[in-house]
Amino acid sequence: MLQSIRDRSRSWGAKIIIGAVVATMALFGVESLVGLFGGGGDDIAKVNGEPVTRQQLELEVQRAIRSGQVPPEQERALRNQMLDQLITDRLLTQYAEEGGLHLSEEQLDQLIVSLPEFQDQEGRFSSELFRNRLASAGYTPLAFREELRVDMKRQQLQQGLAFSDFTLPSEQERLGALQRQTRSFRHHALTAADLEADLEVTEEAMQRYYEANAENYQRPEQVRLEYVVIDRQQLADEIEVEEEALRELWQERSRDADRRISHIMLTFNGERSREEAVAELETARERLVDGEAFADLAAELSEDTVSAEQGGDLGVISRGFFGEAFEDAAFALDEGEVSDIVETDNGLHLLQATALERQPFEQVRDELRREVAMSRVSGEFNQRVQRLIDESFAADDLRSVADAIGLELHESDWASRDGADGVLSEPGVMAEAFSADVLEEGYNSEVIELDEDRRLVLRVADHREATVLELDEVRDRVRASVEARLRREALIELAAERVEQLRAGEAPEIEWQQAEAVSREAADGLPQAVLQAAFRLPAPEGEEPVFGHAVAGDRVVLIALDRVEPGEVDGEVERFVARMAERLRAQAAIQGLLDDLRDKADIERL
Repeated sequence: MLQSIRDRSRSWGAKIIIGAVVATMALFGVESLVGLFGGGGDDIAKVNGEPVTRQQLELEVQRAIRSGQVPPEQERALRNQMLDQLITDRLLTQYAEEGGLHLSEEQLDQLIVSLPEFQDQEGRFSSELFRNRLASAGYTPLAFREELRVDMKRQQLQQGLAFSDFTLPSEQERLGALQRQTRSFRHHALTAADLEADLEVTEEAMQRYYEANAENYQRPEQVRLEYVVIDRQQLADEIEVEEEALRELWQERSRDADRRISHIMLTFNGERSREEAVAELETARERLVDGEAFADLAAELSEDTVSAEQGGDLGVISRGFFGEAFEDAAFALDEGEVSDIVETDNGLHLLQATALERQPFEQVRDELRREVAMSRVSGEFNQRVQRLIDESFAADDLRSVADAIGLELHESDWASRDGADGVLSEPGVMAEAFSADVLEEGYNSEVIELDEDRRLVLRVADHREATVLELDEVRDRVRASVEARLRREALIELAAERVEQLRAGEAPEIEWQQAEAVSREAADGLPQAVLQAAFRLPAPEGEEPVFGHAVAGDRVVLIALDRVEPGEVDGEVERFVARMAERLRAQAAIQGLLDDLRDKADIERL
């Protein structure tokens, strides 16, 4: 039902109700919403005689999928979980009502007018907004009030349980002391080399393990697929691109590249006329043709005194900072070229591009080739995709489609919904392979768009149902698991023997690793199981260590606890521990109630 009943820790605000209403509308429309709260739909369970409908379950399942909490392929597994949740919700509602929890009409009114969803921009309750929001979701005010009443009863129940439990100051002090405690201990991992006898894996042991763990040896439902792919990149790789086309594209890319510009500027209508300024710049162009350096002429002739001292250099320029005429001329230049005379509000200019901020041609040659080639094959790619759509829709096989379009027909090995490789593992592909049209009806799939450059069509060539594999098919896996279990059991037995020896003062040669002043939070690289075991051991009395062992996965670790120290008091940590203790106790109280209600309830799944 509401998300807060799932979490057992969040408040029950009506804001969540409104969110549920909107989600319901998006999924099934007004009629289904009215049916949900009106009791329609087939019953799939009864809780103390009250029905849970199939429609309610579908709402919860689809809402979880739409919210992104659960992928669509896990929908089946989700249904049982959601049904359990609906049963739990119904139990809590019944308990709250049987307990006489009450919400008056005045309290409901106050709650509704305080909800921000029904308030205008000035923060005041708007009856028009209230009616419109409920009406747009197909929800009557009376139905909304009733659902809100039930939710608030649950909130009373949750808060009552949470506030009924508490921790004493002495308990909080003890928890704080345990939390800040540090322990210094030694540890040593036992290995298979420490075992004296070889492990014997019998056929009987393998058979017992296989039967007890058959769920680990299931082969999922699988298909073998035929498929074709149209790949624009592959088409592009097969064509030739002329060097001239690459250089043209490189130049085109450079058109708007930032560039370093130098200029020679002359003014007019003062000491000289415009015609005289043009003549001087024409003479300067002739001198450049004769081999004089632009920088020298700029220093000699330019009336922009600041840049003239730098050989006319204006630095690196980008579009948008100079006038249109200046920029059009500057960005038309290749490196080293000199412009015609350019007129701006400042005067007349000769421009030279001394450098372009672009990657060298050879460095981007491969990228340019791909871009030109991809552009040239776009038409062919689109034509092939359209043919694939037309041919695959009508064909009774995929080979004839591949031959007609000139595509390679690929064949896969056995693959499951979530166990495919290569292109078949890409999003949406296996979902299409297991769709009803493809798997059950035997049709070619629709054209699947893998990305902007690839299209795929598939067909099921063979299919096999999920099954438990025979022992002979998984013998090596079973043997390895049995060996691992026997090894772990032997190491646990050896660890117990070593601990008894250590406690008796018999000191076998052990290469201990030291863990100094370790706290519960600072694991110092230790496995969590080792850390927990070290903190479960009783504190040493005197100088004698306390011995124990821990099982960490397939490893068994000996522990010698040397010292327990109180640690430093941290007020913030102490308060955090106290809050967490209260929260955990409240959650435990709620969980205890749920367990008790389930034990006593008459729950029937239909």
